[in-house]
Amino acid sequence: MTDDFPFAALLATPEPPDLGPGPRAGIKTEAELDAELQRLSASSNLTPQSRELVRALVLLWHDHQDAAHEISQGIENADGSFVHGIVHRREPDYGNAEYWFRRVGKHAAFPEIAKRVRALSGSGDGAALVSTLTPNGNWDPFAFINACAHAGAAKRSKDAAFLREVQRIESEVLLEYFCGR
Repeated sequence: MTDDFPFAALLATPEPPDLGPGPRAGIKTEAELDAELQRLSASSNLTPQSRELVRALVLLWHDHQDAAHEISQGIENADGSFVHGIVHRREPDYGNAEYWFRRVGKHAAFPEIAKRVRALSGSGDGAALVSTLTPNGNWDPFAFINACAHAGAAKRSKDAAFLREVQRIESEVLLEYFCGR
């Protein structure tokens, strides 16, 4: 946990989430997460809506998709649609994920996601995926949905591992954005 951003500890799990629904080992229960979120929120300046967005994102990170879905569908703006799109991408319901990302439009978190994903580039398949996900240096959530669908359908573990790292970046950037960092 970083002292300057304690909310980051909420995404500290042994592995990033699967591209699919989970569950996986090393996650916290909803009750544990709610207690930690309440403690952290008490000393923050988060708005009630930001608290709910953080809660939805953290619950989703820990594979509590139904709860994350319920929260995100009740937040009718680009931020809520972003989390809602991730929920559907992980179900997997790729068509519904695309619908919600069309509602997102050009989100303010996209440039930072693109920047961090480009930093992952490496070599081989990873470099090709980075190019696909960040055409002209811009984050393309639809390319990410398609890459997740392809990796899942082909059972390509190397691509899936890389895409899980991209999903980690997406969640970290959103958490920072929702917390006003």
